[in-house]
Amino acid sequence: MRKSAIFGIAAVCLALPLVDPSAHGAVAAPPAGCADATPAAVAALFDARVPPWIGATKVPGAVVSVVAGGERVFGKGYGLADVAHGVPMDAETSAMRVASISKLFTFTAVMQQVQAGRLDLGADVNTYLTAFKVPATYPRPITLLDLMDHTSGFEDRVTGIGARSAADVPPLGDVLAALMPARIRPPGEISAYSNYGAALAGYIVAQVSGEPYDEYVRRHILEPLGMAHTSATEPPPFAVAHSYDTDETPPREVPFTFDLLAPDGSISTSANDMAAFMLAHLDHDGGELLSPATAALMHQRSFAADPRLGGYAHGFVDRTMNGHRVLMHDGGWEAFGSVMILVPDCGLGLFASFNSTAAGDALTAILPAFLDRFAPPVAAPEVAAPATGAPAPGFYVPTRHNESTVERLLVLTGPLRLTVAVDGTVRFAGKEWDPAGGGLYRQRDGADHLVARGSYIATDGPAYERMSPAETIPVNLAVLAAFVVVALSIPVYFLWRLLRRRTRPVASSRAWRTARWLAGGACLLGLAFLVLLALTLAGDTSDFLYGAPLSFRLLLVLPMLVLAAYAAAIAATVRGWDSARLAARMHQVAALGGLAALTWFLWQWNLIGWQL
Repeated sequence: MRKSAIFGIAAVCLALPLVDPSAHGAVAAPPAGCADATPAAVAALFDARVPPWIGATKVPGAVVSVVAGGERVFGKGYGLADVAHGVPMDAETSAMRVASISKLFTFTAVMQQVQAGRLDLGADVNTYLTAFKVPATYPRPITLLDLMDHTSGFEDRVTGIGARSAADVPPLGDVLAALMPARIRPPGEISAYSNYGAALAGYIVAQVSGEPYDEYVRRHILEPLGMAHTSATEPPPFAVAHSYDTDETPPREVPFTFDLLAPDGSISTSANDMAAFMLAHLDHDGGELLSPATAALMHQRSFAADPRLGGYAHGFVDRTMNGHRVLMHDGGWEAFGSVMILVPDCGLGLFASFNSTAAGDALTAILPAFLDRFAPPVAAPEVAAPATGAPAPGFYVPTRHNESTVERLLVLTGPLRLTVAVDGTVRFAGKEWDPAGGGLYRQRDGADHLVARGSYIATDGPAYERMSPAETIPVNLAVLAAFVVVALSIPVYFLWRLLRRRTRPVASSRAWRTARWLAGGACLLGLAFLVLLALTLAGDTSDFLYGAPLSFRLLLVLPMLVLAAYAAAIAATVRGWDSARLAARMHQVAALGGLAALTWFLWQWNLIGWQL
């Protein structure tokens, strides 16, 4: 599944310089508040940090490129692109799968079509769709700008978005129609990262241009920039570096996975090619891609939950780091992890990519050092904003979640609790946030901020939504505990009745005996389902990327059998009630009550039927 850590560890790592820093000319003096990113200085930083880091963690390899002063000042590969064959990483030719950084190519294409007059960022996306339409769930339609800002209100889905072979990849329009997620909030309300939204934007570009998405990217972005080792086609027409999952021992090479939502993450590219892309966006003239006016528009902030927080700039993540405005995006897929950062006021850009499940840790370790060195801390400008209230204590879930399919169950597995101390300190997401005035909270021992906005908690990164009591872990654990206690009492009660019957035979109607067996069987079947479900969630779920496995589809038969037996047990209980003793009646009521609790849980988490 697309997440920033399914990457791996592999073998011996070699530091292999692929670009001679001395081959570049002098770089223009940096603007005030920025350090001089000379080829020698950049090389010294990464040569000192990357080889020891990948050596210590057994990460196979990495590529890095840096631009400054209007030119590429650094490009280098470290370690191995292919462990089995000892192929070294090369900044010029080693293609990395950059996953969600692809969205910047897609949104650049959107802006090109805005510039050409074929697209309007404020128009209803249905204006450009003919084969299918987005349902009018809310009065306000979803616009192209909503797709770029991740404020469309779509839920998240990961089941079935990948394929193992090109033969398993349907046309993009068919995929978007079949996998359209539910709209779970009005557009423009809050950000919730959406792969589907980006894919829909890329499809719209293809519709209005008359060119397939990958062909459009090649002709209008890659060729103008001379990006010969970049492609949006899957698989690309050149070799891609191998990636490794080091969560396994020995490390496992991860196979090429096709992205059905191609415009959200299909780009394979080299570090030096990414330098050309960064330079195009740092160029105030838009480089070869956009007019000055369109480039300026794309780089303007277009959404933030609060002006004091990070947000989006027409698809770029827009944040403040070390007091500098930063436009960036990262991506993780198929055991690759990558990041692209632009610091416009310094004319500075960085691309780094690792072919390992440890990529997230690598980027966390290396990027702050880069920014501290070449975009050192400066005083951030004060941002005026209306005061907001204190956050409400309770449980919160990321706004990026699912509500309409069985993936909703993931909401139950990862909620975050927010508490407010007497002194006003907020504890949330494993961190402490101190009041900074006006409803703004600053992370203690960190740089992030937090603001409450109605039922949402917004941060410089993700946003979170307050859970209803029925969704919280305490309530659901109580419901499940009630059912489990009743279910475990079934064999104990029947054993007791069997032993007692030998000395005191009890007469009961056939209907009552049937009711007892049906209720008992339903309870034990329900208990078996919960155990198997827990084992499924705790195990390897990677196959869900290609669709729900047959084993899981068969598992969902059990709730249907439980409900059928439950309904039959109720009917038989009514018919045989008068023939039963008081103790048996009480236990039967308890069993039916436990099944009612289980039924509520199954309904709450979309486990009735095949809601896939």
